[in-house]
Amino acid sequence: MNTIWILDDEPGMRWVLEKALDKAGWPVRSFADGAALKAALDALEGAQDPQAPAVLVSDIRMPGPDGLTLLAAVRARLPSLPVIMMTAYTDLDTTVAAFEQGAFDYLAKPFDIQAAVELIARAAQSAPSRSGSDAVREDQADAGIVLGEAEMAPSQSPAMQDVFRAIGRLSQSGATVLITGESGTGKELVARALHRHSRRAAGPFVAVNAAAIPRDLLEAELFGHERGAFTGAVQSRRGRFEEADGGTLFLDEIGDMPAELQTRLLRVLAEGAFYRVGGARPVQADVRIVAATHQPLEERVRAGLFRADLFHRLNVIRLRLPPLRERREDIESLARHFLARSAAELGVPVRRLDRAALDALRRFDYPGNIRQLENVCQWLTVMAPSAEVGLEDLPPEILDADAAGMPGQGTQPGLDDPPFRVPDTAAAPALTGGDAAPLRSDWRAGLEAEALDRLARRESGVMDRLQRDFERTLLRVGLRQAGGRRGEAALRLGIGRNTLTRKCRELGLDNPDGDEAPGASGG
Repeated sequence: MNTIWILDDEPGMRWVLEKALDKAGWPVRSFADGAALKAALDALEGAQDPQAPAVLVSDIRMPGPDGLTLLAAVRARLPSLPVIMMTAYTDLDTTVAAFEQGAFDYLAKPFDIQAAVELIARAAQSAPSRSGSDAVREDQADAGIVLGEAEMAPSQSPAMQDVFRAIGRLSQSGATVLITGESGTGKELVARALHRHSRRAAGPFVAVNAAAIPRDLLEAELFGHERGAFTGAVQSRRGRFEEADGGTLFLDEIGDMPAELQTRLLRVLAEGAFYRVGGARPVQADVRIVAATHQPLEERVRAGLFRADLFHRLNVIRLRLPPLRERREDIESLARHFLARSAAELGVPVRRLDRAALDALRRFDYPGNIRQLENVCQWLTVMAPSAEVGLEDLPPEILDADAAGMPGQGTQPGLDDPPFRVPDTAAAPALTGGDAAPLRSDWRAGLEAEALDRLARRESGVMDRLQRDFERTLLRVGLRQAGGRRGEAALRLGIGRNTLTRKCRELGLDNPDGDEAPGASGG
C-alpha cells in the first residue's frame, strides 16, 4: 500500500490526520513545510525504484510557498498523483484555482475526520497505477491560470462551498448549467463566475432576463431581426445569441419564457443555428448556455407550462444556491463586506455592528436574501447616527420581526426560533429531575401540532426544516449542559466530536468552548 503524504504547517492537524489514517490502515508521511516536500520529491527523482505516494493532502495557506504554488510543482513531477487541498479560508477563487491546477478535491476546515479519510481512500482508488520511472515525469505544463478579482465573497457555508467546488470542476467544461434558487441569492454572480473561470472567459458574457422583456419583443431580443421584419424594424439587428458568440449566454428567469419561444430555444440548443425574425438564412452561434430560475421547473413541466424536453436539455448540471437563512454563518462577513463597500461609495466612515445588532441580523430570515442584506447595509450607512450601530439603529422591518420573536415575514422559523423550545434549566428545573415526565411526553404532541399546522399551510420542505430545528435544539442544550465543552457534549449526545463540530457549523451555532481538536480550524 502506497503512503499518504500530508503537508501542513500545523502540528495538530498533521497529528489528527496521521492518527485517523493509521487507524484506517494507511502508512503516512508528514511534512511541515514546502521545502521538506520538495526534498522528498527530489529524492523520488533520484531513486532507482521510486515509490510515489498514493495521495497528497496539502494545506493552502502556509509560511513560504503556499499550497497552490506547491500544487503546480507536484503536478509537474507527478501528474497523476491525486492532491486534496485543505484550508480554513474558503473563497471562490481559491477553490477554483485548486481545481484548475488539478486538485482531486477540496476540504474546508474544520472537517469531519471520518469523511476526510473516506475522501482520501476514494482519491487513492481513482489514481492510475504507477510504478518505476513512470511515476515521475518532467516538463509537465502548469495547468493553472491567473485569477482576477474575486466577485463572490468567501463563505463558511457547506452549501456554498459545494457551489464553489462545482464551479471549479466546471472550469474546463462547456456543459449547460441550470442555476436554481430564490430571488436575491446571487444566481447571476454564479453565472458570471462560471464564465470567468471557463475556457470562454475571453469571449462575451451576455445576460437576458426572460421575465423583464415584453413577450412580443423577447424573440427579436434573443435572435435578432432583419430590416422590415415588423413595424419599427428600420435596420437589421443582431440578437443576444449572436452577441454571445464564443462566450456565454445567461438566460435568467428561464421559467417565465413563453411556450413558443421555448420551442425555438430547444431547436437552437439541438442544432446550434437559428433564424433572425424575418430572416431566411440560418445563423450559426457558438454559445454556452447558463440558465437560472427561482421557480420549480419540474412543477411547471407537470402543469404544462414548461416543455419537458427543454427542461432536460437545460438540466445537464444543476447548481442550487441556498437562501441566506440556510447560511447564517456567512451573515456577519457579508454584512461587513457590504458596509465597507457602501462606506467607500459614499465617502463616509465604515459602520460597525455591535453584538446585539449583529445577533438581530443573524436571526432575521431575509425573504430577499443577499440582496436584502445588502440593502439593509446601505440603509445603515446612510441612516445610522454614528459609526457604532446598535440594535435600535436597525431598519424597522428587522426590529419589528425581532421584537415579535419572528424570523421574518413569510419565512421559516430561524436559528433562535425553533418550532418547539427546550426551556432553560434555570427557568425550568423540572427538566433535570422531579416532575420531568409531563414535559418529556408533551414535546411529541407539540411537534405533531407544529407539523400539522405547516402541512395545512402547504409549506414545502417541512421534514427538512423541522429536523434542522430539532438538531439545533439538541446541540444547543447539549453544549449548555456540558458547560460548553464540545467533547463532553458529543459524548452525552451519543455522537462523534467531529460530527458535532460539523453540525454546529452547518446549523449556524457558534462554538462557545474553544475546546477544539488540534489544528481543526487553522490554516
